[in-house]
Amino acid sequence: MVQNSAATAVGISASKIIPLSMTALLGLFIVGFVGFSHLEVVHNAAHDTRHSLAFPCH
Repeated sequence: MVQNSAATAVGISASKIIPLSMTALLGLFIVGFVGFSHLEVVHNAAHDTRHSLAFPCH
């Protein structure tokens, strides 16, 4: 019975690895795209979002 519980606990944590890693990659892509984008529209959208969240940006 103990082995089944341990296997279940490992299976649950292993099943979270893919969604967590995909979320991290998506976040890095978004930050990288906005941070290095030369498009003024992208910069202004991020800038307005930071202001709406009361995040100091300048």
